[in-house]
Amino acid sequence: MSAQTPPPPESAPGPRAGARRVDVGYASTTLRTPFLSQRIPHLLALVSLALLTGAVLVAVLAITVGDYPLTLGDVTGALTGGAERFHRVIVLEWRAPVALAAVVFGALLGIGGAIFQSLTRNPLGSPDVIGFDAGSYTAVVVTILLVGSTSYWTVAAAAILGGLATALAVYLLAHRQGIQGFRLIIVGIGVSALLGSINTYLITRADLADAMTVGFWGAGSITRVSWASMLPSLAIAAVIVLAAGLLHPSLRALELGDDAAITQGTRPHRARLALLVTGVATVALVTAAAGPIGFIALVAPQLARRVTRSPGVSLLSSAAMGAALLTAAHLLSLLIAQAYRPVPVGLITVCLGGVYLIRLLVRESRAQHGAAR
Repeated sequence: MSAQTPPPPESAPGPRAGARRVDVGYASTTLRTPFLSQRIPHLLALVSLALLTGAVLVAVLAITVGDYPLTLGDVTGALTGGAERFHRVIVLEWRAPVALAAVVFGALLGIGGAIFQSLTRNPLGSPDVIGFDAGSYTAVVVTILLVGSTSYWTVAAAAILGGLATALAVYLLAHRQGIQGFRLIIVGIGVSALLGSINTYLITRADLADAMTVGFWGAGSITRVSWASMLPSLAIAAVIVLAAGLLHPSLRALELGDDAAITQGTRPHRARLALLVTGVATVALVTAAAGPIGFIALVAPQLARRVTRSPGVSLLSSAAMGAALLTAAHLLSLLIAQAYRPVPVGLITVCLGGVYLIRLLVRESRAQHGAAR
């Protein structure tokens, strides 16, 4: 009998030829600063950078469209100081603040939508759906029609206070043995409808000139933005973005539940209050400068989540998507004005976002019906 060759020692199984590779995670980089440490997935960062770059390019393209058309060479020359004086006036004084407002305001609306959708854990949890922008707009209407002030700082302060007061009212009305996201949204829709009727009543009782001013404001237009209103808006926006970045770890912790957030050193009630103020400030700032621009805050976080394939909404990608959406809507409004007549960008976002809202309402209704069985 010949000796049998012993079998080779067992080893870890290697990949088979033709086997599909399974990705068990997301490649990411941890960004550490003296104030916070944040893990940023590579795909999310690349998509956000692409969206922001696209938003800037579309905003530059929008500068060429107007009653006095320009070429990209004229715009580039004006921005670099090489164009004639008339072109520099058109680009730098008239159209540049509007294009910059489309990028900045879109990013702010994306951040506000991401904050509230994360807090409510519901894709319908947007400040324009809940009614916070309606509260800001009502405060602006009262300030202009009853107080008689159109000062930027007065209007901005009124918009923030109106949004916060509406947020407090919705929170108290929806509080019943705790807060549920869907109940908060339904109450917010009712409060928004009530505020809309108040706005209509005030406008019908006002003088014709004041009523036209407030009515056009309510349509949501960034074409009236100038450097006089854009520079303070940039300063306030920088503070809001910084606050949102510092509160981002607390937002992620709250998504795990209050108990888990406490174990991570987060105080839920204090964090929610800070996030609520920050989220309302994003909408209030845009409303004070351009009027209520709807549905960007609703659509941007969910579109960004799908493009980046992230499990939840992200402030960075939501801001980038919001900037891209508003700049695209702004360019579309300019093209429509060239072909037909001027259309405020707020009307375009409402028309396009209304279809998305109907889809979300149907999906949420089905989810609630399935959970009740």
